[in-house]
Amino acid sequence: MQTNRPTNLALGCMGMSGAYGKTDDAQSVAVIHAAIERGVTLLDTGDFYGAGHNELLIGKAIAGRRDRVQLSVKFGALRGPDGSWGGVDSRPGALKSFLAYSLVRLGTDHIDVYRPARLDPAVPIEDTIGAIADMVTAGYVRSIGLSEVGPETIRRATRVHPIADLQIEYSIVSRDPEDAIFPVLAELGIGATLYGVLSRGLLSASPLRAGDARAHMPRFSGANGEANAKLVLGLHGLAQRWGITPSQLAIGWVLGKHPQLTPTLGMRTMQQLDEALAAKPLTRDQLAEVEAIAPRGAIAGTRYPTAMMGTLDSEKR
Repeated sequence: MQTNRPTNLALGCMGMSGAYGKTDDAQSVAVIHAAIERGVTLLDTGDFYGAGHNELLIGKAIAGRRDRVQLSVKFGALRGPDGSWGGVDSRPGALKSFLAYSLVRLGTDHIDVYRPARLDPAVPIEDTIGAIADMVTAGYVRSIGLSEVGPETIRRATRVHPIADLQIEYSIVSRDPEDAIFPVLAELGIGATLYGVLSRGLLSASPLRAGDARAHMPRFSGANGEANAKLVLGLHGLAQRWGITPSQLAIGWVLGKHPQLTPTLGMRTMQQLDEALAAKPLTRDQLAEVEAIAPRGAIAGTRYPTAMMGTLDSEKR
């Protein structure tokens, strides 16, 4: 096995804590270990994934390997014991408390990229970024990131402290960041970690499982689901013709469109890890063929339910 070969893919760990159905901790730890050995250096999590389970899992997996990975942690999302959404809290005092617990669960003395999971409408972004900047000065955080925010918020944040990275959903069927967000990132020299590259398994036709959160997402149900299945079938035909898997097509499309950005993939099994790491950037001609079948706006339904879409600063026009 080839080891320590840097890759432009990050490992998103949310799915290892039950978001898409039953998981196996031993398997998850094995996947994290294998990913590190094969050159994956960035692990992404949130302190609210599995109510802290995800950070505990990662902490166990990186014990003795901390110097080989960077940790990206989102904070601020509030969850009830039943998993319900309770809004966000990015107050300076709250985020410092969240950080203290994350450091313990992860078994580390610092976090490499710390970011609010969503914009808190009750707290000026300047206050949130200023508080994280204090934690940078204190040595608990190395750099500051953002997640799902729009151009105005990005600019306001950078006036307080340099921003290293924006986490944003981007895929063949979720292309809105191309309009205003990506240009601002390029202008300001900010990187991006791109999640939802497989559109939560839609592009790879991953079946829904018991307890699967996708059952409540508009793109997977009813008439939307039926229409999207036809679009995906066309993409799968391309993948078959090119001798690659549907997942590799989706990953390759992102790598071909924006090679300077980092796809973040929820690889939960060894097979998924192997498949993702074997993906290659699509050529210009291949990109055009994909977009002929799935032009921008062709997907039916929004990426989140209506209420959640309304909370996303990145969706404001």
